[in-house]
Amino acid sequence: MNSEIKSLIKVWITVLASLSYCYFFSKKIPKGFLRLLSVLPIIPIFTMLPLSLSSINLLGIIGFFIGWLANFKLLLFSFDQGPLSSNPPLSFKHFISIACFPVMIKSKNKQNPSSQIKIKQNPSPQNSSNNHENPSISSTSSTQIKPKSLLNYAIKGLLLVLLIRVYDYKPYLNPNFILLLYCFHIYLNLDILLALVSAMVRFFLGLELEPQFDSPFISTSLQDFWGRRWNLMVTGILRPTVYQPVRSICTRIFGRRWAQLVALLATFAVSGLMHELIFFYFGRVWPTWEVMSFFVLHGICLAVEIEVKRCFNGRWQLHRFVTGPLTVGFVLVTGFRLFFPQYLRCGADVRAIREYAIIGEFVKGVVSNIWVSVGGKIDTVSA
Repeated sequence: MNSEIKSLIKVWITVLASLSYCYFFSKKIPKGFLRLLSVLPIIPIFTMLPLSLSSINLLGIIGFFIGWLANFKLLLFSFDQGPLSSNPPLSFKHFISIACFPVMIKSKNKQNPSSQIKIKQNPSPQNSSNNHENPSISSTSSTQIKPKSLLNYAIKGLLLVLLIRVYDYKPYLNPNFILLLYCFHIYLNLDILLALVSAMVRFFLGLELEPQFDSPFISTSLQDFWGRRWNLMVTGILRPTVYQPVRSICTRIFGRRWAQLVALLATFAVSGLMHELIFFYFGRVWPTWEVMSFFVLHGICLAVEIEVKRCFNGRWQLHRFVTGPLTVGFVLVTGFRLFFPQYLRCGADVRAIREYAIIGEFVKGVVSNIWVSVGGKIDTVSA
């Protein structure tokens, strides 16, 4: 535990030093190729940092926050795009916070729409009308997401604790049922974690953020699931870094319609690669590309779904009570077959549960010591 804490401190010191360099040095360089050259040395550093940790939970957090999101934000920053570039410029504390955590603020620069996500805002009529053209990568600004209450997260926290307790009975449960529990576990864990980060940002920086998830279990299509309900932070960072550049380049080659589909497939492919990287952090073994296949498959199916919608053009569609179960069922089944096998082979589930037990014992010990200390003081006062 102590060695892991020391490693975590070293990681954050490295991150702060690297971002300070970007803020005070790279920021002074004109945007474009030269600034990109100045930022490039930081990318491999951030990519390798999670490997200095061994805790599966810390690996997941640092790998996602730093190995993926921070690197992508810095690439956008090189071209004066994304959440790290705004008008007026960000303060140092905002720059560090937004780079380190899954936070993206709304830019006041209307010429830089890629930096507008995750702050409460009114829906844009233009975005709403163009949702069919920008599937799965659509900005959350086109839909109002109601902030969840504290009670909502308290219930989710209780459900997560109950899930962890259910794992004690794994030998007696059906393997497919265990995989279903893992699906809920991932969703609850991510939703609670990102909500805590949002609460910290709200408290320290005064930014009001939208939830990162919007009830993905009621999705009515793959477009709805990936574009407007599941892990909207990833959607927001993939749009300006992958989808928009690929679409812009391919439009000149294939035309607008096919360029959108190529950009969509490229986006899912990059998402698959980044998930493979995070799984590599977990197991330190060469990927089997099952996770990559999961995202490529969903990209292809989403492209087909979009083309079918275009053919019917709203003249005929299935009821949501049919499309909802089909969508969620498809995500679960493909997740069982392609996403979780690699997760299970590296023992991430067992290690995570073991860490929860260690944390639980640590908390119990702290509470017990406080209780004994308070009780001793009360006895002393009474005497």
